[in-house]
Amino acid sequence: MSRTYILVSFLVAVCFIVMSALFTVDERQKALVLQFGEVIKIIEKPGLATKIPFIQTVVKYDGRILPLDTLPLEVTMKDNRRFDVDAFARWRIADVKAFRRAVGSGGAGAAASRLEQILNAELRTTLGEVNSSELLSVNRVKLMNTIRDSARAKASALGVDIIDVRIKRADLPIENLNATFSRMRAEREQDTAKLIAEGNEAAKRATSLADRTVVETLSEAQKNADIVRGEADAERNSIFAEAFGRDPEFFAFYRSLTAYENSLKGSNSTLVISPDSEFFDYLKSASIPTEK
Repeated sequence: MSRTYILVSFLVAVCFIVMSALFTVDERQKALVLQFGEVIKIIEKPGLATKIPFIQTVVKYDGRILPLDTLPLEVTMKDNRRFDVDAFARWRIADVKAFRRAVGSGGAGAAASRLEQILNAELRTTLGEVNSSELLSVNRVKLMNTIRDSARAKASALGVDIIDVRIKRADLPIENLNATFSRMRAEREQDTAKLIAEGNEAAKRATSLADRTVVETLSEAQKNADIVRGEADAERNSIFAEAFGRDPEFFAFYRSLTAYENSLKGSNSTLVISPDSEFFDYLKSASIPTEK
């Protein structure tokens, strides 16, 4: 009975030792075998692996791409405008041994904290060298790539590789929004006043041009009318002169009749003239005088 007990105990101990010496590495993991804190073996391929029981220990790390969301950071741009910048990064462990040496037993949590410090420093440095218009334009992608490359170079000492860096949000601080809105409104009001002034000036020029055109048109028309009237008067005088030359007595008679007609217009016309006046020569004559 005692032999059977000893045998069973021995088999159990052997199984325990064997089980303690074996461990598995998932395809999503990387592992280190440590002996008294020193790295003895690096295992990056999935499968079954061994270690010395009770002497060596195994530390496993996530080999996948990991997220890093930073807290909002206030950044002062080159043009002295401040922005609240919210960024995130994607990273993974590239060198497990260097990673262990850099963060110790802190693991991914300690690495994320160190990476956030590096990322914040690069955000301040890179964005502080450009104007705010660059951050709000298509050049934003170039800025993010610059931040990624600089952060990647510094993060290599941690044994990690930064895959990507992206700026999720870049807004003005709350206390600056009202001031910015007031400045924008003042600028728009200034532009509006300028446009109104330019419109009024253009309207005055158009009105002045129209008035000058009216004056010039009326002057030209008046000149043409005077010319036509003068030509008509000249032609009329020519006709009168020709008629007078042919029959002066008839012309004098015609002019007298015209004078009578113009003088006696109206219902109560009154003429006070001496009876011997030449005005009545043709009224006193019994017949129209003929040319002698």
